[in-house]
Amino acid sequence: MNYDGNDRKDSFTGEENSAQERKSYASIPEDIYIEKEVKKTKKKRSFKGSAISYIILALVASIIGGLSSNYLAPIVLGNEDKSTPSYSENPITINTNDDISTVSAVVKKSMKSVVGITTLETVEDFFGSQDRSGLGSGVIIDSNGYILTNSHVVANGNAKEIKVLFENGDKENGKLLWFDPTLDLAVVKVNKTGLPAMELGNSDELEVGELAIAIGNPLGLEFERTVTSGIISGLNRSVAIDINTVMDNLIQTDASINPGNSGGPLLNANGEVIGINTAKIQSGEGLGFSIPINATKEIIKEVIQKGTFETVQLGIKGLDIKEYQSRLGVDLKLEKGVIILEILNGSIAQKNGLLNGDIVLKIDKMEVESIQSLKKILYNYKKGDKATLIILRNNKEEKIEINF
Repeated sequence: MNYDGNDRKDSFTGEENSAQERKSYASIPEDIYIEKEVKKTKKKRSFKGSAISYIILALVASIIGGLSSNYLAPIVLGNEDKSTPSYSENPITINTNDDISTVSAVVKKSMKSVVGITTLETVEDFFGSQDRSGLGSGVIIDSNGYILTNSHVVANGNAKEIKVLFENGDKENGKLLWFDPTLDLAVVKVNKTGLPAMELGNSDELEVGELAIAIGNPLGLEFERTVTSGIISGLNRSVAIDINTVMDNLIQTDASINPGNSGGPLLNANGEVIGINTAKIQSGEGLGFSIPINATKEIIKEVIQKGTFETVQLGIKGLDIKEYQSRLGVDLKLEKGVIILEILNGSIAQKNGLLNGDIVLKIDKMEVESIQSLKKILYNYKKGDKATLIILRNNKEEKIEINF
């Protein structure tokens, strides 16, 4: 009987063939046959499960690799691998011991010298007489109970009751010694000694950009002695408070100043008072203004010595030249100055030869812009002082020497 290759293959793979029959074919040993059969079966089973196995194997390998690189490699290698420089070799150090510690030191030095001031004022309205309360801040300027604040904090002299609140919780009645709405300054006295007076700085030496720190009661006593800091944003600023009042020569700062901060101190990096906070532009952010402390020093000195401050007066009734031109419909081509409308009998103006119709342009080197600025300039003079007035008379500039 003859068999070809196909016949043998069919008979070998058929299930009906027995092992005894397979042995009869000497040309194909049994072990070779069984090996081929087993390999074929295993290959089919492993192929069906390979996808899941490979995924699991890949996940395990990635986890082990990540752990090895982050934790095991540094331990094994130590500092031996210098091939890749690390950013930690040259760390960037942020130095925070400048402004932050300076502000803290200034606050510790100055906080006890800042007071709260509450007032009670009687006002008339549609319903009759009403009591209106006010709140502001102040600065202890002398250990014997002298406190500097704003004139508007004490209702420009109309407060019938003034209370001064100290850092330790004490409350004292205050007496108004002096005030001036033109300068927006006032001095209040309490019957108390041994107070921590604040050191006064030199506002003439200020530079734009230097540190400025404000302390006060911004929105009421629940926020008393709030500290804000910033920089000196500008110098010699002029601000219109209302239609009749313009404050000039002010310090501008971006340290936050809100209602209630008025009368509180503006401090420099040495903890010295460089200004008295007075106004905030409501339509802008970061715009606070302070009265330079140098403008108050002579006032403070005289109030402490005499109990009040006496200013020299020219003894005139005048009008801003711009308003004068507007009312009369004339053009004198002047933007600044004060025209004299009336000279009082026995006044300095009369004694020194000033006349009605004279236009005051300067006092010494200081320009007279308005009636208000004229009043402020006169604060620089005492009785017995001399000054040179530059006036315009009959369209000609003249110099008038006066003795106060």
